[in-house]
Amino acid sequence: MDTIHYISSNYLTLEAIKAIVANKYTLALSEEAEQRIVRCYEYLHQKISSSDRSIYGINTGFGSLCNKKISPQDLEQLQRNLMMSHACGTGAEVPQEIVKLMLLLKIQSLAYGHSGVQLKTVKRLIDFYNRDIYPVVYQQGSLGASGDLAPLAHLCLPLLGLGEVNYQGYKLASEHVLEMFSWEPVALKAKEGLALLNGTQFMSAYGVYTLLMARRLLRQADVVSALSLDAFDGRLEPFNALIHQLRPHPGQLETAQAIRELLAGSQLAQKEKQHVQDPYSFRCIPQVHGASKDALRYAEQVFLTEINSVTDNPNIFPEEDEIVSGGNFHGQPLALALDFMAIAVAELGSISERRTYQLISGLRGLPDFLVAEPGLNSGFMITQYTAASIVSQSKQLCTPASIDSIPSSNNQEDHVSMGANAATKLYQVVHNTERVLAIELLNAAQALEFRRPLQTSPVLEQLIASYREKISFVSTDRVLHYDIMQSIAFLRTCRL
Repeated sequence: MDTIHYISSNYLTLEAIKAIVANKYTLALSEEAEQRIVRCYEYLHQKISSSDRSIYGINTGFGSLCNKKISPQDLEQLQRNLMMSHACGTGAEVPQEIVKLMLLLKIQSLAYGHSGVQLKTVKRLIDFYNRDIYPVVYQQGSLGASGDLAPLAHLCLPLLGLGEVNYQGYKLASEHVLEMFSWEPVALKAKEGLALLNGTQFMSAYGVYTLLMARRLLRQADVVSALSLDAFDGRLEPFNALIHQLRPHPGQLETAQAIRELLAGSQLAQKEKQHVQDPYSFRCIPQVHGASKDALRYAEQVFLTEINSVTDNPNIFPEEDEIVSGGNFHGQPLALALDFMAIAVAELGSISERRTYQLISGLRGLPDFLVAEPGLNSGFMITQYTAASIVSQSKQLCTPASIDSIPSSNNQEDHVSMGANAATKLYQVVHNTERVLAIELLNAAQALEFRRPLQTSPVLEQLIASYREKISFVSTDRVLHYDIMQSIAFLRTCRL
């Protein structure tokens, strides 16, 4: 099997990124990409040598210093100074799986040949990716407007032998890693520092990671909710295709069909019910899960456009003989999508916690808190507390970051997206929702045992059999933290 992914102008999909990362493909530049990079670099330097025209970020200062002309002999120092001065990140370190995506997306953007970088600069970034050398990047510092300046400065400092990297489980000064591989530090040429720091790869990497994770959570939310529905002795009428055809939102139709298929052949679903209706957290699964699916589809289109774009500034067009300064680094499209994603994923957790609450409430023949001898045993009482706490935190994290803006650079950059903050909040929300779904699965599996000898559907019985290999039935009180952690691990590894 081919284990090399060639960076080119071919459309990059989420599926491709997932395959590249999951299968540990190495990266290489296609011949076309190399030619684009070289042609753009040569055009830029021919332009600089043949004209004394001020070109933003190439022979001028940055931000509000854009009117300061830089002498030709100082152009390389200008780019090095830019890299060092912008490395102002703070807070927690960006997870290495996100840093890996940042490297991939920065390489992809530079390979389109509109950024003016040296070929060896891009190849060194590829070396970092292929050898699992992850620059230490910090979560705080980007306004999400002039590109993700501070995070991308930290991402690219090691090119110069500055900053730190994580390598093989150790945090090392980047100069030592360069020495280890006999690599010379990259001497940045005109425009290169700006090309590396301008861009939306911090926001985009978080967006790609959370989209891939959210896709999984959407599928798992349907499966877990179907199991809860049967364990709660719920009715199937709310999933009848006829009613959803009257309100044909795509996600709603898809979810109703998924629940019908998941519960096909269930003895519990087919038995006569004593109640006329179920609570909304069961009855409205198609409407709620479906709305989140539709929101994620919108966000996916935003990020697919972004990761197949050039987002530094200025942009260089060798064929058109143009160097144009604009604002493709502004993260507003991403900020709005990231905020929307957080709300959509948080709602999966919100309705999940409500189903857990119903399951432990001693209703419909289930024991209080899903344990024999309630009173002596508290059973699953506090699992719902934990879910409620997590859901509350997610709600707080869903306050939109994109509605805020604080001017910077002497008011030259007077509107910013705050998309980087939206990104890091979303990362927390998706992991929160995963935990809440794992808690619901723990409760639903427990509740189902009180319905025996009746069985749920064959596909869900198979799921429960796999689950019970990891997490046993709770007959008397035990430390449930370990069960919750095993339930989270099950969601991450089991193909539901």
